[in-house]
Amino acid sequence: MGALKNIVAATGLLAAAGIGETVYFYNRTMKRGNAKTERTTKMSGTDWEKYFPLMEERKEYVMAQPHRDVYLTSFDGLKLHATYFPAAGADQADGCEAGVASGDGGEGTADVCAAGSGAGKMVICFHGYTGEGLSNHIAIADYFLKRGYAMLLPDARAHGESEGEYIGFGCLDRRDALSWIRWAVRECGDGIKIMLHGTSMGGATVLMASGLELPANVKGIVSDCGFTSPKEVFTHVLNHMYHLPAFPAIQGADLLNKKLAGYGMDECNARREVRKAQVPILFIHGSADTFVPCSMCHEIYDNCRSPKRKLIVEGAAHAESYYKDMETYERVLTEFADDIMSGQWKHDVSNTL
Repeated sequence: MGALKNIVAATGLLAAAGIGETVYFYNRTMKRGNAKTERTTKMSGTDWEKYFPLMEERKEYVMAQPHRDVYLTSFDGLKLHATYFPAAGADQADGCEAGVASGDGGEGTADVCAAGSGAGKMVICFHGYTGEGLSNHIAIADYFLKRGYAMLLPDARAHGESEGEYIGFGCLDRRDALSWIRWAVRECGDGIKIMLHGTSMGGATVLMASGLELPANVKGIVSDCGFTSPKEVFTHVLNHMYHLPAFPAIQGADLLNKKLAGYGMDECNARREVRKAQVPILFIHGSADTFVPCSMCHEIYDNCRSPKRKLIVEGAAHAESYYKDMETYERVLTEFADDIMSGQWKHDVSNTL
């Protein structure tokens, strides 16, 4: 009897420890305010300080361009924010203030202030975990704006100026992406050609969005170091970076997230969604990425059923590919963009760069 009591007591302690670990992990990673940019930056393993001078230089040019705050209401009632840069030389409607869109229970339908920009092409850029739309895209905004793109830089839910308590990790953000695409079409007209670009969590967002029924305006998708699902990337982090077992933290967090945030941590998986993709996708990843392993890129690429290309930047850490080899990154991105915007890729076959 004494032995049985000891076993029961030990089991209870282990269960309590498991619950404690789950709650601690969940609160640190899934809730706004607890997920810290400094911690994410350290985990990513990328030395960003050496790129700060370039970012500051480009920031001066980018912030001097006309831009404004825009808002819409998400499918679940959150007020979402983005920064909008019209294409260079675009006409602006007289007296047009920050556009505000209000949802009706659908995907953020709106009564927006039409700028009448007439822009021919737009890129919508989605940032990574604990980032923000404008600050995370200062460097590459220089590239897009100087090539005549309008730019829309959303803050993901529970990030920046967007509302929300729980982070969407692409699973919810892909539906927000669809709302922003529809906003862009209303803003710039039915003829606008749109490219989606995402980095890290933003990369996962655009890949997960590829499985949705996207408006015909979306001509292509660029995913830079996107992951398969929050469950799989957190399992990797616990196993390989912290040398901890994923059980029970991941399973417990999954249950909590379904109850609190409304989605499972593997409910939407980029590997599965790209099997339904209808638009060309460019996959970019750094070979030295330890945060989101490059193997995830290969895995998603292999499952993609739409026209596709892949660029692996040697020696690049997480989200570092653009900075590590800017010349190659911009060349490949330009070739991809030229092809999708001209419609030359309708019958192309997949290829690796």
